Amino acid sequence: MREENIKAVEDYINGIGNKDLSFETLDENIYFEDPMTVKSQGKENLRAFLTGFLPAISTVKIHEHICENDTVITHWEIDGVFGAVKILEKFTVKDGKITEAIAYFDPRPILGS
Repeated sequence: MREENIKAVEDYINGIGNKDLSFETLDENIYFEDPMTVKSQGKENLRAFLTGFLPAISTVKIHEHICENDTVITHWEIDGVFGAVKILEKFTVKDGKITEAIAYFDPRPILGS
């Protein structure tokens, strides 16, 4: 299960890096939040939110995963027009699908402040 959960998270993050928002590993009703969004739910809402950021992202890099049961904590970063932004994100994965994604990062580089 550990490897399956990590793979689901890596598929999601690498999808962002490859600008592929098909998100096969996301649950239809995924709950997500981060410093740039309000608390939200739904695969289509997440796709709509990320679509605006894709042109600004040039690469993603995964640094580390910590996995226990259904929880995967991932340290990763995006690099793009606003520079590198380090992210710590908590994922919940059930039956191979990400059901929750809560990201923590400093939004100031993205906001230009």
